[in-house]
Amino acid sequence: MALSLRIEKKLAREGYKLIAGVDEVGRGPLAGPIVAAAVIFPPGINIPGLNDSKKLSRKQREALYPLIREKAIGCGIAAINNRVIDRINIGRANRLAMKRAVLKMAVRPDYLLIDGPMIRIDLPIEQEGITGGDHKCASIAAASIIAKVTRDRIMVKYHRKYPDYGFDEHKGYGTKKHLQRLMKYGPTSLHRRSFYPVSELAGAA
Repeated sequence: MALSLRIEKKLAREGYKLIAGVDEVGRGPLAGPIVAAAVIFPPGINIPGLNDSKKLSRKQREALYPLIREKAIGCGIAAINNRVIDRINIGRANRLAMKRAVLKMAVRPDYLLIDGPMIRIDLPIEQEGITGGDHKCASIAAASIIAKVTRDRIMVKYHRKYPDYGFDEHKGYGTKKHLQRLMKYGPTSLHRRSFYPVSELAGAA
């Protein structure tokens, strides 16, 4: 069952007009960027099948991606690469990606709904962190899908550059296959040197 706009409707009754859901994908991988997205839906929108990206198949996410882009009033996407992640740390990179995603929207939101209770985006916009927001809030779920599809496509492109690592399968996460290839071939330019075990392998290279 698709998620509702219950939270967004409540805020609309309080006077907010442009309410953006914000989420990110890619905090945990050993390689590649972190990607964030922000989505504003018009009132009364209904997208069948909309749900947390983690609860959907790749095929379902790919089908929902163009629908979200078509129906949204605003949609912003931002990626922070592994070199910046290593320089500023993953927590700061996460917040920076979210900030840039919000700023990339064609319209400026007046309220942000963010997945996660502890995240604060450095923008002069009222905001609220929601625990498990990607399976409670439609606009956050939409942002999670946009971010996930975008990041997966980036990692598939990287697979063409580094075909020995299997980025098209594991998308940079620390799977058994990825770790085996990492041990065999060493870190690429996409790997996060600040993440274990890449840090040890990079130091030994």
